[in-house]
Amino acid sequence: MNFLLFLSNTIIPLLIFYIVALGLSKKRSIYDDFIKGAADGFKTVVGIMPTLIGLMVAVGVLRASGFLDFLSGLLGGLMSLVHFPSQLVPVTIVKMFSSSAATGLLIDIFKEYGPDSSLGTIASMLMSCTETIFYTMSVYFMAAHVQKSRYTLAGALFTTLVGTIASVVLAGLL
Repeated sequence: MNFLLFLSNTIIPLLIFYIVALGLSKKRSIYDDFIKGAADGFKTVVGIMPTLIGLMVAVGVLRASGFLDFLSGLLGGLMSLVHFPSQLVPVTIVKMFSSSAATGLLIDIFKEYGPDSSLGTIASMLMSCTETIFYTMSVYFMAAHVQKSRYTLAGALFTTLVGTIASVVLAGLL
């Protein structure tokens, strides 16, 4: 255990020293390379910022307006047929757009039902078994200038469905 603590405390400084040593051995201007990389990273951030702001505002509006609670109540009967708690519908939908907003909903579930409850366990597993599909596609495809996503959305939605089912099944086994 002490070795793992030592490793976790030294891995980042060792990586930085390795990069600097490699740059020195190749006679590169390390600082100039760093500045160029930081400038490129900043350009990427500026390019994807409108998409990030739009996604966060949309999720905030859905959450604050009560639409997610309305949708949860509307789909409650259908969800009970497949043994999926209707209280987790908002988390499932929001997770596809924003992980941080879904984490806020997860905390609300923890406060109301408890983290060790059936809902808390399923919600925790749901957060681990699913991806922020629309955020990931919009940000990374925009940054990489991908024009045609082909089957990415269908595959991502399918894997989210499988992850959601797995979280309910696995939580039921615990």
